[in-house]
Amino acid sequence: MDLFRCGHTRSTGVSTHQCLYFVPEELCTELPLCDFATEMPMEGEPGGLIRATQLFTLSTAWGMQAWVTFIAGFVLFRSVSRHTFGLVQSKLFPFYFYTLLGCTFLNLAIFAAYHPRELLTVMETIQIVLFFISLVLTAVNASWFSPATTKTMLKMQEVEREHGLGAEVGYSAQREAYQLLKEKDAKYRNLRQKFFTYHGLSSLLNLACVICTGVNLACLALHLDSL
Repeated sequence: MDLFRCGHTRSTGVSTHQCLYFVPEELCTELPLCDFATEMPMEGEPGGLIRATQLFTLSTAWGMQAWVTFIAGFVLFRSVSRHTFGLVQSKLFPFYFYTLLGCTFLNLAIFAAYHPRELLTVMETIQIVLFFISLVLTAVNASWFSPATTKTMLKMQEVEREHGLGAEVGYSAQREAYQLLKEKDAKYRNLRQKFFTYHGLSSLLNLACVICTGVNLACLALHLDSL
């Protein structure tokens, strides 16, 4: 029995894929367009479980970033003492960054597996670059800036406790006392400068990751077939 090739073209909105199937000659004669092939999974196309996994991990990562970056910190800072706030952040951030690192790695792996480099469109190239940037920046935060910020903060708190500071709530409380301590104690002044440097860089990297994840989540949402 002779075998002939039948094919169909499928457009995904991002790129067009052509799929070829080898079928008996009589079937190609009866079904020249091979309509039944459209019901079969295409090679390289992710299944429902993979789609759900990527959507879940990507939305989890962005939701976690939005909560920690824009909500949790501000609420805690206005509700508990400065030293309690620092202690909570020192316990929260390692878990936050490593969970985010795992989600980002999984998303990058799934996206790269189903988008070969030779077939990448401009939009897909941007997405994979954003995934990679987010992965690198989160790894730097998790392994370097977050531990360094916490270590410096704990040293600052030791000096503050010696002067009866740290139990107040909010930034404005005893501001003059903190300013006076900074002027009189060179060690505290150096620790404070180092802390704000590390904290500022860590926050900047985290904000860049929020943007990268948000853009990738928007791109994924725009290509959903339906809600």
